[in-house]
Amino acid sequence: MKLRRREFLAQTALGLGSALLAPQLLAETKPTPKFFDPYARVPLGKTGMKVSRFCLGTGMRGGNRESNHTRLGRVKFEGLIREAHDRGVRMFDLADLYGTHPYVIPALKGIDRAQFQIATKIWFRDGGLPEKERPDADVCVERFLRELNTDYIDLVLLHCVVSPKWPGELRKQMDLLAKLKAKGVIRAHGVSCHSLEALAVCATEPWVDSVHTRINPYGVKMDGPADQVVPVLRKIHAAGKGVVGMKIIGEGEFRTSEEKRDASVKFALGLGCVDVLNVGCESLAEVDDLAARVKRVERVA
Repeated sequence: MKLRRREFLAQTALGLGSALLAPQLLAETKPTPKFFDPYARVPLGKTGMKVSRFCLGTGMRGGNRESNHTRLGRVKFEGLIREAHDRGVRMFDLADLYGTHPYVIPALKGIDRAQFQIATKIWFRDGGLPEKERPDADVCVERFLRELNTDYIDLVLLHCVVSPKWPGELRKQMDLLAKLKAKGVIRAHGVSCHSLEALAVCATEPWVDSVHTRINPYGVKMDGPADQVVPVLRKIHAAGKGVVGMKIIGEGEFRTSEEKRDASVKFALGLGCVDVLNVGCESLAEVDDLAARVKRVERVA
């Protein structure tokens, strides 16, 4: 049957349109990976940043500007950072308390600064640091930039927040960090929580971009039992905040238990409200072990 010219053109246009749309449709219908990827880049809340699901922590037994990581010595510690990056780690968790600022940039020499993220924390509490003075956040960040040898910091947190009234008590520091964010000196700000009451406030505090929180199924080194912490984390995540999980391996307490390490990794990933696993691996073997456990966790649709 002969087609009229108008019908032919219409069908040709339809076919061409379908051909042009096909790659887009294929991309949109690309199946979700069956298992988690420890090195996949994931959104950190509404910060606009995509960070690696596995973040290398650097604060095992940290205090007075040293940690188990700094105690490794510069060569071993910087080697660990570089090898972790070579594996796919793109987020590194530091703190003034740990003394780990001077190590990351030298370890990643030659790598574009935009290709990895640095999180650090301001210690405002008594004790913990050699000096008694606690300068304001803008003074601290200026020093951090020099120590890190970078023009900006991706995420700056107020460290070890425990009071349920912290937004009022720390408002000056919050405002100073907000001004630095507006200037592009930092990309996001938030808190590292060490009490359930302080954590609960994060869900409704507009200033919070991201939260560091302690989470594992056993309640080890946490702000409360998992069944009390998880509902709070879901509220925080639903509010668009980034959620970085700490103490996944119970601050090292699960190192000798294959069962607990597997269960804890599976638990955190299965919650659907923990964006990042922040683990203070002290060797490349521990990095590989954590990554392997993540890869065995099946995603639930």
